Amino acid sequence: MFIIGLTGGIASGKSTVAKMLVEKGAYLLDADLLAREAVEPGKPAWEKIVQWLGETILLPDRTINREKLGNIVFNNKEKLSELNRIVHPWVGQEFIRRADEIKANDPQAVLVYDIPLLIEAGMQKVVDLVLLVYLSEEIQISRLQLRNNLSHTEAVKRVRSQTPLAEKKKHAHRVIDNSGTLAETADQVDQFWQWLKARI
Repeated sequence: MFIIGLTGGIASGKSTVAKMLVEKGAYLLDADLLAREAVEPGKPAWEKIVQWLGETILLPDRTINREKLGNIVFNNKEKLSELNRIVHPWVGQEFIRRADEIKANDPQAVLVYDIPLLIEAGMQKVVDLVLLVYLSEEIQISRLQLRNNLSHTEAVKRVRSQTPLAEKKKHAHRVIDNSGTLAETADQVDQFWQWLKARI
């Protein structure tokens, strides 16, 4: 099995690229979806978050109020780090378990692990190749504003709470530039897939 660590930043287009790779035959594990599962009511990470921030973080159905949590952690790097410390270990364990299942069923699988914090979490060691979805900060901010209906100030704050894409670029084996049109991105994904298949 060959594992691609797909990374980028908020609103950089990781999900778009992941979908294109799945259409070419790759399997996909999404760290954000695993993280959502980690904080479902009753799970250990959910319990730790409630102990840490109190019951006011919960909605009436006992699920975590993601908007409220986002506002807390995106405005405070220490709190963002604490949230990551709570959620990441479970996500890492679950990734390994599910990757092993995929490998058992299809030993020749190409697995895409969509993980925004791949580099920050030191997860490069569990993937065979780091693929970065890149675009300028200016485009990233405007796409985030549009996607999440945020003010420019709020979008800037969210983008800058993360490691800059220019910094992540230093750790990437391959880069998909998602600054242009969807067709241009698809063309780059196609070229990457052909290169990968020739390599493995």
